Order: sequence, then structure tokens, then C-alpha cells
Amino acid sequence: MTTANRSLISHRVEGFTESVIRGMTRLAQQHRAINLAQGFPDFPAPEAMKRAAMDAIAGDINQYAITWGAKRLRDAIAAKVKWYPGIEADPETMITVTCGSTEAMISSLMAIINPGDEIIVFEPFYENYGPDGILSGATPRYVTLREPDWSFDERELAAAFNERTKAIIINTPNNPTGKVFSREELAVIAKLCQQWGVVAVTDEIYEHVIYDGLRHVSMATLPGMAEQTITINAASKTYSATGWRVGWAIAPPRLTNAIRKVHDFLTVGAPAPLQEGVATALGFGRDYYDGLALEYVEKRDFMLAALESAGFRCFKPRGAYYIMTDIAGFGCSDDVTFARQLVESAGVAAVPGSSFYHDRALGRQKLRFVFAKRMNTLREAAEKLAKVGTSGKS
Repeated sequence: MTTANRSLISHRVEGFTESVIRGMTRLAQQHRAINLAQGFPDFPAPEAMKRAAMDAIAGDINQYAITWGAKRLRDAIAAKVKWYPGIEADPETMITVTCGSTEAMISSLMAIINPGDEIIVFEPFYENYGPDGILSGATPRYVTLREPDWSFDERELAAAFNERTKAIIINTPNNPTGKVFSREELAVIAKLCQQWGVVAVTDEIYEHVIYDGLRHVSMATLPGMAEQTITINAASKTYSATGWRVGWAIAPPRLTNAIRKVHDFLTVGAPAPLQEGVATALGFGRDYYDGLALEYVEKRDFMLAALESAGFRCFKPRGAYYIMTDIAGFGCSDDVTFARQLVESAGVAAVPGSSFYHDRALGRQKLRFVFAKRMNTLREAAEKLAKVGTSGKS
């Protein structure tokens, strides 16, 4: 190959596609459809949080914060996670504030991965996890969560661990399925992590969006796992501020030291005035979180009924704010075609299920809907979905 013919594109990204979720948002905007594809609320963030950020801007908190996070925010994170979910975190040595949970994930993986390492990813997965592994130099190995309860096969999981395994990514409550990993399931994973010396990287961004009397359990609280867990979270979902891009990673000091180095050179720091707003939000009382869960259970139950009435077979979520559905009853050949038809003819956007799988065939008869919207938005969507016939067209 001559220099003139040499590819200028990294081999890492040659296999990447555009984010399907963000692509569906643009399609929804093009057709003025209701966007039940991308997971952001269409209602306001808490007033006290917004006011604190505006006061910070007015007070000239407009320059760099400490690279790994303003002290006030790190102290607030440490205080919050101590009472829920019960993690002891030294704000000086164990917390790194990042540009959202997305950066927390890639910074964490880049901090621990060497070429040739493997990471284990449950599928269906949030679409960033596979590319994150590849960008950090790891080879992903996938273990399937199987409906209707999205359980994993313990033997299949055990077979995925080997001497090259460096990390396993766990998202609980889970996007896109709504699965909440039980303490017993996490104990199975923890035992394998300890056996093989593997880091559990846990995305717990939906920790307060949980239903049916279930409880969120953080891997870092299990016996022996505090030293082998990186806990990732952000303000995005709990405080309805997905555009603020303020997240964090909590890890033992030796891992935090590595994460901070990557974070520093990757983004330098999260927005300083918005960190002040998030610090205020983290001080909210428990009634805020109880109210959040009650609001979302009403929306979940409404959308479950609306989707089932329209002909979708639904997998009832136990956490997060998504509903995975089976579209086999509509007779459409694949999820991507069906999703486009739903936007163009019915005016509702959802995400094709295949985008959440490495083995895309496993998702070709599935769609994911978001219900983190105002009730008026959901009612309008339900009216549009009611017009969908068995052909998948309105």
C-alpha cells in the first residue's frame, strides 16, 4: 500500500456506526414526531438546582474548578452516597467529577485497560459500552440477558471470564431493559470478579428510578468489592439535567489516581458553575427521591397500558424509564424498518432493538420506548400509537 492509499481513519472506529439513539432523535425532529427514543425528560430540572447554578455564574464561578471536581461537589457526593446506596467514599482520594457519566465510563476504562485485555458486557446494553471498550483498547465479550426477566446464565457468565478479563460492565437499573440486578445476582458476579481479579465498572445512573418494592444494590457495598469496583453516576437522570454533563466516578484511591490522570488530559474538568448547582441538588431530602419514583411509576404504568393496547408485547421494567417491546405481532421484517415507519406515519419515535445487541439478530423484533416525559406528552403519544394497525402503519 502506498502512502497515498493509506487509510487516514483509525481501525478502532471503522466499525462504528452513528449513534442510533441520536439518529432517531434527528428523524423525530425532521418529521415533528414525539420523541420517545432518546432518554431525556421534557420537563424542568429542580428550581433550587437551577438557581444555584445561575447564582454561581453571577458570582463569577466561571473558571476551571479543581480538575477532579470542586470540593463542595465532591463533599456533597460523598455525603449523598453514604446514606444511599451506602458507599464510604473519601472525597479527596476516591471521587472524580467528569463531563457526565459517559466520560466517567471511558476515563475509567482507559485508566485500567491494556492492549489485549477483555471486558465483559451484558447485552442488550446501552450503546456506548461496546465502542467504549474498543476505544480503550479492550476486546468486548458479550453475555446475553434473556427475557422475559432479563436473567443471565451463570455458566455462560463464568465461561466469559479468563486470564485476559480486566473488567465487567454492570448497568443497574438497566438501560434498555429496566432490569434491576438482585443482590444474589451481584454476588455471583462479585465472586467471579474476586476469583479472576476483575474490576466491576457499574453504571448506576438510574439508582433512584426503581419500582415494585425493589431496592437498588450497589456492587461496591458487597463484601470484598469496595477495592474492585468503580461506581459511575451523574446528575443527568435523577435531576432531569441531561445537558449539564456533570457526572462522577467513585473508586478506591489507586484506581481513582489513574482515572484522574485520564480525565485531566481528556476533558480537564466539568463545567464549574453547573457543579455548584449539582452540589445543591445532592443535598435534597429523601422526599425528593420518593416523589421521583412515584411520578415515574405512574408514567410507566400508563405507557405499558398504551403500548399493549396498540399491539406491542411489553417487558415490564423494574427500574429506569424505558420499556422494551416485542414487535413480532406487527409482521414487520425488522426493527429498523418498523421504527422508521412509526416515526413517518404514526409520529412517534422509538429506538430499534438491534442497536442494543452485539448479535443484532437478537433485537430485530424489539423496540425501546422512553417514558421520561410529561403526562401530556405521553397521552399524545398514546393517541398516536392507538392508530397503529397490525401492519405497523397508521
